[in-house]
Amino acid sequence: MFFSLIFAFMYKKLGYFKRRDVLRHSNFLDLTPLPLHTHELEEAGTVRVLIPRFRGKISGKLLQPRLKNPYIKLSLDELGSAVWAACDGQKDVRTICREMREQLGEKIEPAEDRITRFLSQLYNQDLLIFREIIK
Repeated sequence: MFFSLIFAFMYKKLGYFKRRDVLRHSNFLDLTPLPLHTHELEEAGTVRVLIPRFRGKISGKLLQPRLKNPYIKLSLDELGSAVWAACDGQKDVRTICREMREQLGEKIEPAEDRITRFLSQLYNQDLLIFREIIK
């Protein structure tokens, strides 16, 4: 997990048109999600994603150390926490859906629809990336 996070921080995405072609011509269930941010566990067992307040090099170095809390904290619910924890950069979405169906049962049905929608929202918010669109 640690090495996948280091890899995710140092990623370089394909250009817009190539990225769009890869996502358009691939099945979403065959993509491999890779989280871009670290997380911490809350008392209830859910996940809190830590998003840096400043992503730029200059603003990050100058302003980040002076802030009371350098992270924006995004708390996920039980289902989102389970999916986030399963995204380790090794499993594809189909495998994650199968694991979530075994782990959570009826709570997550229809699993493929809910998980693909959740992961696409995380991708649109730049919280994760797919291994297939990394150079």
